[in-house]
Amino acid sequence: MPIRVLLVDDSAVIRGLMSKALSSDPAIDIVGTASSGDMAVSMAGNLRPDVVILDIEMPGMDGITALPEILKISPSSKVIMASALTRSNASLSIKALSLGATDYLTKPSSKMGVEVDEFYRELIEKVKVLGGKSVVAPAAEAHAPAHTKAASAIYLVPNANIPLHVSGVKALAIASSTGGPQALLSLFEALKGHLMHIPIFITQHMPPTFTTILAEHLTKASGRNCHEAKGGEIPVAGNIYLAPGDFHMILEKNSHGQSVLNLNKEPPENFCRPAADPMLRSLSKIYGRNLVVVVLTGMGQDGMLGAKMVLENGGNVIAQDEASCVVYGMPKAVVENKLCRAVLPLVEIAPYLTHQIEGR
Repeated sequence: MPIRVLLVDDSAVIRGLMSKALSSDPAIDIVGTASSGDMAVSMAGNLRPDVVILDIEMPGMDGITALPEILKISPSSKVIMASALTRSNASLSIKALSLGATDYLTKPSSKMGVEVDEFYRELIEKVKVLGGKSVVAPAAEAHAPAHTKAASAIYLVPNANIPLHVSGVKALAIASSTGGPQALLSLFEALKGHLMHIPIFITQHMPPTFTTILAEHLTKASGRNCHEAKGGEIPVAGNIYLAPGDFHMILEKNSHGQSVLNLNKEPPENFCRPAADPMLRSLSKIYGRNLVVVVLTGMGQDGMLGAKMVLENGGNVIAQDEASCVVYGMPKAVVENKLCRAVLPLVEIAPYLTHQIEGR
């Protein structure tokens, strides 16, 4: 049965672009189009679409106002927020995730060109993944209260010949994509006051500007400094380094033997830049057995090959479990390839890390 989609955008040009892309895939059926939030709410109630592509900025009722009304009248719909690549829209997109939106999509600029092809690919992929059976948990589940004691539900990967207790950890790396912003905020709220003796590195699949806003939110949630990584800086314990949009973030030794963060625009990996695999490969070379990796919710398999190198170099990998993921793609790739030591619900990851790394 085709995935039923409702398109909502006040721009006829953007609606046309989306319709052209989605109509090319037989697995997708556009059941309606709307040019305002009011129309979207009314149509969502009548059509009950699987996926709603919802513009943020519209005259009258905007997307942020329409979002909770759509979810109230059609709770099973997955909503993808569509926005321009601006700071205000990035901030609103992240706010929308906290209000129940499942994902976001940046619209192509008026220049069009090559980026339209990437927009088409991303749009179709997100609609098919979020409208299919790959979606496991609603976004709201990521905000469930975190436990304060050591993890009680640990699902070990069969035949994963990796020691349970971790000692001498010098760095933590996190990879995430769809559902990641919500999961990261929940994780760092639970980690507040812990793991201050090591640096933390994050690759979240996000465009420029969006990562700037995410870093600000993570700073508030974690109570520690989180910022987009800058080329040439030396990681400091207690800080969180986020790969900036459109740049791979890697750690390398400089001529003085110091570990230094560098950014590059080498080709995307797994259709992503930033991608988790380059980060994990570089961190594994530096930290070896003293690196712990967490693979959170996200579509695709970015992080899988990097996790393989982490294990080969003696490090440890933890994956978020299927039930608590918004999309069980990245963690699934790690689990099915037996590349992780433990598979945990999101709310158990912070207690597990604290218990294993700090011994409490």
